[in-house]
Amino acid sequence: MIGAIRRVLRAGFSLIERPFERLFTPQLNPLAQLGALGFFFFWIVAVSGIYLFIFFDTGIERAYQSVEHLTQDYWFHAGVMRSFHRYASDLMVVMVVVHLLREFSLDHYRGVRWFSWITGLPIIWLLYASGITGYWLVWDKLAQYVAVVSSELLDWLPIFGEPIARNFISTGTLTSRFFSLMVFMHVAVPLFLLFIMWIHIIRISRPKMNPPRTLALLSLAALLAVSIWKPALSQGPADLAKVPAEVGLDWLYLPLYPLTDIWGNGAVWAFLGAFSLMIGLMPWLPPLRRAKAAQIDLAHCNGCARCAEDCPYEAIRMVPRTDGLPFPTEAAVNPSLCVSCGICVGACPSSTPFRRSEDLKTGIDLPDYSLKELRERVIAAAATLTKPGRVLVLACEHGAAGGRLDGTVVMPCVAMMPPSLIDFVLSRDLADGVVVAGCAESACYNRLGIQWTEQRFAGQRDPYLRARVPRDRIATIWASALEVTKAESAIASFAATIAGLPPLRLRSPLPVSPMSPAAKPPEPAELKGDS
Repeated sequence: MIGAIRRVLRAGFSLIERPFERLFTPQLNPLAQLGALGFFFFWIVAVSGIYLFIFFDTGIERAYQSVEHLTQDYWFHAGVMRSFHRYASDLMVVMVVVHLLREFSLDHYRGVRWFSWITGLPIIWLLYASGITGYWLVWDKLAQYVAVVSSELLDWLPIFGEPIARNFISTGTLTSRFFSLMVFMHVAVPLFLLFIMWIHIIRISRPKMNPPRTLALLSLAALLAVSIWKPALSQGPADLAKVPAEVGLDWLYLPLYPLTDIWGNGAVWAFLGAFSLMIGLMPWLPPLRRAKAAQIDLAHCNGCARCAEDCPYEAIRMVPRTDGLPFPTEAAVNPSLCVSCGICVGACPSSTPFRRSEDLKTGIDLPDYSLKELRERVIAAAATLTKPGRVLVLACEHGAAGGRLDGTVVMPCVAMMPPSLIDFVLSRDLADGVVVAGCAESACYNRLGIQWTEQRFAGQRDPYLRARVPRDRIATIWASALEVTKAESAIASFAATIAGLPPLRLRSPLPVSPMSPAAKPPEPAELKGDS
């Protein structure tokens, strides 16, 4: 059941993301920047809220008048800021909800990723608490409705000695002291929210906390346009002597409030509890069979720290040397954080398939899928290539290639492949061309696999692809598991191109420094899965 829902959501996101990538490019695709956009909108809400507080009167008698004053008399700055505050809050809800659904659809919530998933739950609660207390401060008819329903919901819980709802039964019962408490909560809750947001990303290497500048500017421009076109307005002053007959709801923050009249307060709390329990248990439903964590071979580890720098999950740390070899540090793997993606294997300088020894060893390796086994699979897959234009496909198990074609070697992530493996394939005449096929560019399953692979090919990151390797015989395909047909078509087209090339003659290594400009070759051809 969960798997079927996940597949439907993944198909939906794939249909949406393809036009987004064409419109914004994969680097600016908003669906690939949901977490960063969530932080961005939080800061907009925080800055605009501080600005509005300058004009706000915290006394209950003048709260509504002060909000109207800044909205009407100073609409060109304070009024726009109020709209920024309102719409950025709504957009933050959208970012959180869509981010949750997308991570679920991509299966980014089980295994060692449970921590980020679980810490996302209090973010949802605190985000809604921040928004709901903010509606109280306007003290219009909507604020009165929110205050009454919220207090009745809280009174249903046996945690208060006196019913809170009594404060809203008639004029004169609500004091400025109670209103000041709401102001304090609206300030304090976002501070807790920011702290939990920091906890949420603390175990993620290189988290995206800021969207690309272009995307941020486009978001600001859109907020400004909407704020001028449809400014946030109040709905008339609150009057405790009257029950609000009709109010305009913010359906992003208040979708459950009308249900209190239909279901009752107890049923609403039951729904919220069941939802929270379901979200909390999902990382273990169904249980995930985890591969063994990466292991260090100190005899081949010189403490270069490349594996620690490239690990997307902070699973590797450099610690003082323990085996007496003349190196200051060694790598140490935390099994509870390792997802067995193999990116560290591709980063290790000793991961080279050119070694003549039968027992191929490297400084860090996967027990369930060693570098030696990868080399053996490459050789075996290459032996099946008989057609003109022999193309070997090195594919991510989460991408479109997925082993449906002959001559395909599947691995946990394409960044597990050391660049020297491509040199090995072409120089040993195992194939005439190589396709590296990973996930969709905006949805890399292991977060940094595509980025590190591209940088290694471009000579921007160690270990780099040697300059002598002909780039016209290498292609990259970044396509999701739902784009199999298009990926296979792109591979077939590349094979036809390779078949028309002359026999391969690898030139000798160039006598230049590895990271000099001359050694940084042009990037390989790129075949889009949706082209």
